[in-house]
Amino acid sequence: MAELMKGKRGLVMGVANDRSIAWGIASALASEGADLAFSYQGEAFGKRVEPLAASVGSDFLVDVDVTDEVSLGACFGTLKDRWGTMDFLVHAIAYSDKNELTGRFINTSRANFKHSLDISCFSFIDVARRASELMPEGGSLITLTYGGSNRVTPNYNVMGVAKAALESATRYLANDLGPQKIRVNAISPGPMKTLAGAAIGGARATFRHTEENAPLRSNATLNAVGGTAVYLCSDYGASTTGEIIRVDGGFHILGMPQQENL
Repeated sequence: MAELMKGKRGLVMGVANDRSIAWGIASALASEGADLAFSYQGEAFGKRVEPLAASVGSDFLVDVDVTDEVSLGACFGTLKDRWGTMDFLVHAIAYSDKNELTGRFINTSRANFKHSLDISCFSFIDVARRASELMPEGGSLITLTYGGSNRVTPNYNVMGVAKAALESATRYLANDLGPQKIRVNAISPGPMKTLAGAAIGGARATFRHTEENAPLRSNATLNAVGGTAVYLCSDYGASTTGEIIRVDGGFHILGMPQQENL
């Protein structure tokens, strides 16, 4: 431990269990000395998050629904009351109806399109605005995306559109908040065995395919994603903003599978 995050405080949103990407990030930040708060939605997720938070020395948990203005206001009000200011925020929140994460994108319903974009993209804009008000000395905002945002991935469907919007939002937020010394970046891991990833049709086949064909012949790990987040949240990331940083074993550079897999 180099204590790269000592003295820094931040909110991690989106931990579902100990295999969540958000948890990998939280663990890495805590190991470098960060003080963490965690958000969750609903009692069931709260019971999962509480012991994880305790394992990194945090008793700061906030129940929040990112689609509800009152709930979000209460969340950031609590952060302000307890900490006054904060240094970073990790947004690992996305949602789409599981029934529409299989088959053809053209069958996306209007209701699920709007709901998916609201939770998966607009929520980052909303929390960025609120968090930035608690970062008078600057800070770091991170969200999570995926390569299906700009390259068609079977069954990813409306989530690909939502992540494309999220990546664009990342760039616009980086420009808006740059004068306040607030950096805004997205991390783009390859397929990972998470609760969210399992909702996408054909997830296991996608995981195997990328593992077999990525230049490093491996998928991302929680440690690798967590380490990238530490860089972005620490002072070493002071000049990095508006970036989509890929942590996918190099899979994104390929034009076709490796020769042995053609």
